[in-house]
Amino acid sequence: MKTPKAKRARDGGRPGHNQGPLPPSPETLREHRRLKTSSWKHLRNTRLLVIVSSPLIYACVLPLLLLDAAIAIFQFTCFPIYGIPKVRREDYLVFDRGTLAYLNTIEKVGCIYCSYANGLLGLITEIAARSEQYFCPIKHSHPLVHTHSRYAKFLPYGDAQAYKGQSDAIARAYDDLAARVK
Repeated sequence: MKTPKAKRARDGGRPGHNQGPLPPSPETLREHRRLKTSSWKHLRNTRLLVIVSSPLIYACVLPLLLLDAAIAIFQFTCFPIYGIPKVRREDYLVFDRGTLAYLNTIEKVGCIYCSYANGLLGLITEIAARSEQYFCPIKHSHPLVHTHSRYAKFLPYGDAQAYKGQSDAIARAYDDLAARVK
């Protein structure tokens, strides 16, 4: 789904920098409510194994909360010491789906959970990427399936001269983030 032009203009097109979603038109809202499946019908149409496995999925919130607390303490304490720009939580943890009229309560709870889990993991990835840039900005010996946002700045694997000559500069090369940090 594309972002409306009015919303992009209002928030500068940047993630995490807006006043919330634009309200749907009355016609759209009516259509969304019409398409909403009741929670009871949703449950009736869900396979039993999916329902039985749900507690396993939602039990993961406990380690996620502990990880969230640990990474927040790490970033709050260590990043200022090392001069690493902090990662903004609001750029990763976005809870905007709860207002969608076509979702029932069960779907909204699922969306909140997934927004938190995936947003938190994205936040942690960025915190780890900035930490890796500071401590060990060396690319791996083989291509990765997915690289983080800082990886392109890293030095080639096995290039000792580049590491000795450039690693300190790379450890402080966060100028590209200046516009995105507080």
